[in-house]
Amino acid sequence: MQITINGENKEFEASSLPILTLLEVAEVESPDMVSVQVNGKVIDRTLYADTRLRDKDEVDFLYFMGGGA
Repeated sequence: MQITINGENKEFEASSLPILTLLEVAEVESPDMVSVQVNGKVIDRTLYADTRLRDKDEVDFLYFMGGGA
């Protein structure tokens, strides 16, 4: 299966993959601080274990940072 992650094509042997597993496989640091968008739709964090990615899905990891003076 091929998934585009943040604009980069990645190959996976599985035919589908839960978002939660993708975060682990992609070695995302601080996954609790990352939002995931699949095919243009932001997925609720409570659905990461149940939302399965399929061939040709486009995934973006969105990192939010606070700051300011």
